[in-house]
Amino acid sequence: MNQTAILFPGQGAQAVGMGRDLAEAFPECRAVFDTANQVLGFDLAKLCFEGPLETLTLSSNTQPAIFTVSAVCWTALRAQRPDAAFEACAGLSSGEWAALCFAGAISLEDTLRVLQARGRFMQEACEEKPGGMLSVIGVPPDKLDALCAATGVEAANFNSAEQTVLSGPKDRIAEAEKRAAEFGARKAIRLNVAGAFHSALMASAARKLEAFLAGISFQAPAIPVFSNVTGQPHGEPEDIRRLMVQQVTSSVRWASCVGGLREKGVRAYVECGPGKVLAGLVKRIDKEAALHNIYDRPSLEGVLNAGLFT
Repeated sequence: MNQTAILFPGQGAQAVGMGRDLAEAFPECRAVFDTANQVLGFDLAKLCFEGPLETLTLSSNTQPAIFTVSAVCWTALRAQRPDAAFEACAGLSSGEWAALCFAGAISLEDTLRVLQARGRFMQEACEEKPGGMLSVIGVPPDKLDALCAATGVEAANFNSAEQTVLSGPKDRIAEAEKRAAEFGARKAIRLNVAGAFHSALMASAARKLEAFLAGISFQAPAIPVFSNVTGQPHGEPEDIRRLMVQQVTSSVRWASCVGGLREKGVRAYVECGPGKVLAGLVKRIDKEAALHNIYDRPSLEGVLNAGLFT
C-alpha cells in the first residue's frame, strides 16, 4: 500500500507574509503564533507577517519562525481533516526539528526554545569563523571527494545525485567555485547564507547546543522520523539528542532520507511550511512521487482536494 510522508523545510525558506492568511482563517493557527510569541518573548507573528526581511532572516529568528509556520500549516490541515494521517516524516536541517515535533518526540514549546537557541549559536559561530556555501550541480560522485580535498571545503548537503552543497571558509568556497568545472560541475552557485552551515566551522554551535539540550525532554517518535545524519529513522530519545547535536556539523543526507522513505513505501509527500524547495528536491530523486504543498489557504485546499486522506 502506498504511504504518505510529511516534510518540513529549513532555513532559507522564509518570506515576509508567511502564515498570515492561515492565522486569519483558523483560530487554531492563530493560537500557534500566540504560543510562539509567549515562548520566544517577542512578537514573532508580526515579524512573519510584516518583516522586515533582514530581521526575519537572522538565524535566531528565522529558525523558530519557519518552524512556527510549519506548525501552523499542519494545524490548519488537522483543523479541516482531523483524520489526516502520515506514515513517516522528515525535515531538512532545522526542519528536522519540526519533524520531531510533529511526531511527538518533543513539545512545540521546547522546539521553539531549541530553535531560538540553535539559531543564536549558529549566528555566533558564523561571526567567529566566517564562511560560505556553494551549490554544485553535475559533479560525479567519484569526483566530489577530490573537489573537496583540492579546495579545502566539505560536503554539507547531499540533496540529490545531481546536486551537492559545499561548505567552508569564504576563501576556500571561492576556490571551489572557481575550480568546480575541472571536476565535472555544470554549474556552481554561491548561496546567500550567513556562514558555513553543516561543516566543522559550526563546532562551537554544536557544543553549545549539546549543553542546551541537556535540559530538554525527548520521547520516542510516534511515526518514523528520518535523520539527516544517517538517512535512517531515529531511534531512542538519547540517540535523537546525540544525532541532533551531530547534525549541526554533519552533512545533510537528504537524498538518503528520500531513498529510505521510498523503500518504506512512501509515494506521496506533503511539504508543510513556506516555499516549495523540498518538493523540488524530492522530484529530482523520485520522479514518480506525488508532491503537494501547504503554505497558504489555496495550497491547503489543494491538498484537501487531492484525495490523499480518503
